[in-house]
Amino acid sequence: MKAVYKKELHTYLTTPIGYVFVAIYFLVSGALFSLTTLMSMTADVAPYFTYMLLALAILLPLLTMKAFSEERKQRTEQLLMSAPVSITGFVLGKFLAAMTLYSVCLCVSCLPFFLLYRFAVVKTAVLFGNLLALWLVGAAFVAVGLFVSSLTENQLAAAVGSVGILMGFLGVSLLNSFIGSYPIRFLLSSISIFSRFQNFAQGVFDFAALFYYLSVCGVFLFLTVRVFDRRRFR
Repeated sequence: MKAVYKKELHTYLTTPIGYVFVAIYFLVSGALFSLTTLMSMTADVAPYFTYMLLALAILLPLLTMKAFSEERKQRTEQLLMSAPVSITGFVLGKFLAAMTLYSVCLCVSCLPFFLLYRFAVVKTAVLFGNLLALWLVGAAFVAVGLFVSSLTENQLAAAVGSVGILMGFLGVSLLNSFIGSYPIRFLLSSISIFSRFQNFAQGVFDFAALFYYLSVCGVFLFLTVRVFDRRRFR
């Protein structure tokens, strides 16, 4: 796993995909910070993180779209599956490499918020709650992106498919306003990433939401491993 992790991280740092992701991420983050905080002249950080949550549904598939699809296209997938590392190991290696790059971007992009402490009263619990929630959502999104990338050799198809699934996770709660049945509304809210985000956005640590995000991450990583298990068996 360590070798795969180093290889993937090196790939992100030596190919355009990593730099394109970082550039777009900081561009979007900076624009949202200016619009929701500086121009609004407010210390309320919740709007920024809410918009970033939506932006991640488009940004993170750019990071994961070639993780496995490129291996399949270049016919190097067999080398991975025959290497002295388990399938779980190389899936986790790619996942951790993507998460490392995303985590660095997240931490750097949030540094301007700490300058607000000099000029306004910032709710620390809300700030760190949103940071934790955005990191957890990012982990779930990366896992979904890796799973979709393992299904195709077309990078564009992997990106579009990932965006579609993530938008579905985010938009499912919007259906609640059109549904009168409480059990159905409860079910939609329970699987909605956006609904789970709200408690963290208010500075409340939600163990149920934490378990939900980790479960989504684990399920999609498990499905990715199963895809390669089945492919190797064939």
